[in-house]
Amino acid sequence: MQILLAGGLLLGAWSAQGQALRPAPELQRPASAPSTRTVDYIVALVNSEPVTNFDVRQRMLRVEQQFAAQGRALPPRSELVQQVLEQLIVERALLQQATEQGVRVDEATLAQAEQSLAAQNQLSVEAFRQRLAAEGMDINKLRNELRNQVLLQRLRDREVEARVRVTEADIDRFIAERQAARPEGLELNLGHVLVQVPEGASPDKLRELEARAQGVVDRLRKGADLAVQAREYSEAPEASSGGLLGFRPLSRLPELFVQATRNLPVGGVSGPLRSAAGLHVLKVVDKRQSPLPELSVVQSRARHILLRPGAQLSQDEAIARLNSYRQQIAAGQASFEDLARQYSQDGSARQGGDLGWVSPGQFVPEFEQVMNALRPGEVSQPVVSRFGVHLIRLEERRQAALSEREQRDMARELVREQKADDAINAWTEEVRSRAFVEMREAPQP
Repeated sequence: MQILLAGGLLLGAWSAQGQALRPAPELQRPASAPSTRTVDYIVALVNSEPVTNFDVRQRMLRVEQQFAAQGRALPPRSELVQQVLEQLIVERALLQQATEQGVRVDEATLAQAEQSLAAQNQLSVEAFRQRLAAEGMDINKLRNELRNQVLLQRLRDREVEARVRVTEADIDRFIAERQAARPEGLELNLGHVLVQVPEGASPDKLRELEARAQGVVDRLRKGADLAVQAREYSEAPEASSGGLLGFRPLSRLPELFVQATRNLPVGGVSGPLRSAAGLHVLKVVDKRQSPLPELSVVQSRARHILLRPGAQLSQDEAIARLNSYRQQIAAGQASFEDLARQYSQDGSARQGGDLGWVSPGQFVPEFEQVMNALRPGEVSQPVVSRFGVHLIRLEERRQAALSEREQRDMARELVREQKADDAINAWTEEVRSRAFVEMREAPQP
């Protein structure tokens, strides 16, 4: 088992949502170093602090492992070396600024970061350290890199907080731009009056029915009550309920209706419109934009059985017990709900482990990541989190309709993320431009 390093540790932390770092201009020159070296050497100085060839090699190895784990193709090696070196230079400059500004990480924060990383690998902290040692990784070096990652995160948060402001106008503009680019998101609530035309109706009969439908149009335009007109004149199924079709996206309305009403204001009336069913009179009772995909969430409903390791129960024993429960469930010897009521050490035990409907971000990452990979009805392998060891069953998923306020709150976060990316890029470039960087010999990873 290869240890997962969270986010590749510092890898990519300052590349603005995965955007490739630009290579340092100094790296464009031809290498002057020999083709092979057996000793470490300095490849760059950042404000007199060295970046060594060993640093580049270690980071390259981690990049390659990360790409392989994600199934992604590596860029050309010469290009990747340049990007890695530039990343290391930027990190050195940022860490130096963190030191100058007095940013610190205490041992409690560092321990929590290590515990979270261990949980992502489904291990206790002790087992995590043993696995690192078995794979030849230095725990002290890892903790130092974790410390640097937290330092950079705190420094970034401080800078972003000072630079990013989101106004109500920003939110309005964000929503309006996306709705304009997505006309299919329009939903209409139409009032409908149908005057049926019998097959083979005579010209006189047709004129009579057309006059009846036109009368409905005229009265509605003068402010007549739709429900009254529908009950008196409509032969459509919804006549008894006031003629309302209810909110429907344009894709669920007849094209004839869409063409006649999509550009009408609320209260507008169209008709009579002829179809095979007869003569239609339509009134736009209301219109709205359906929630944008990025302003809606997929909610999950799951159950779990939680065992908390302690003096009487080790983590390995908890995992073994949950594996036993999983086998009983698969064999039909016990139900998940009954086992949760009997054994789960969580407040949800009384409800058979039912956690209710939850939105993304409500569970710790190590739990949510496993839950999100499950199909409805599927039971997970035992999952280690900071709270204990879980057995998870996904019940169902749904697309949640958010209130207008919730949509605006989500839009605010999306706008903030966009502005934060721009602010981080600008700030990082400022720090990089102020740093004195002396390029030495080209790296040979």
